[in-house]
Amino acid sequence: MTAIISRLYDNYSDAQRAVADLEAAGVPHSDISIIANNSDNWYDQNGRVDRDRDGADDRAEGAGAGAGIGAGVGGAAGLLAGLGLLAIPGLGPVVAAGWLAATAAGAAAGAAAGGIVGALTQAGVSKEDADTYAEGVRRGGTLVTARVDDADRSRLEAILGRSSVNLQTRRAAWEKAGWITYDPAAEPYSADQVRKERELYRGL
Repeated sequence: MTAIISRLYDNYSDAQRAVADLEAAGVPHSDISIIANNSDNWYDQNGRVDRDRDGADDRAEGAGAGAGIGAGVGGAAGLLAGLGLLAIPGLGPVVAAGWLAATAAGAAAGAAAGGIVGALTQAGVSKEDADTYAEGVRRGGTLVTARVDDADRSRLEAILGRSSVNLQTRRAAWEKAGWITYDPAAEPYSADQVRKERELYRGL
């Protein structure tokens, strides 16, 4: 049987490493999906990656510096080679690739109910976790989801869990601040709001 495993990351580079590790562990890139917040426009229409906001493509800088800043921030094979820009209601602009992103975007385009939460729950993720994952992306995070064999689930969850957010702890923090549930009709976070959110949880 097939199982769905998902993890949320506070920054794209951790999620990118998780995707690469899953592929190295034998998960086909067709069974992996990544959805990353792009409120601060770190990824542009031409596929240029500029996370340090200096106007130069980080991948070229990394190559020139002997890998340095993000030899693979965007220039990777497998799933990450297919990254593209999407707009998902409630999340705003995202950089995404894979089956889950396609399902969520298709639902949004067809005005079907659910969007990202619907795509996750349809795949077998609980409604509570799906809401939390979607809110995490809305607040600046990156979601990695994979379809895996049940027999491999524990091993692959351990790979995904290395740098991921503790979902229950994060949800509890949001609820303490008044959050109730993910709202696809809510305004997407601005670049400034995303920056503040990331600073709030840096190092936690």
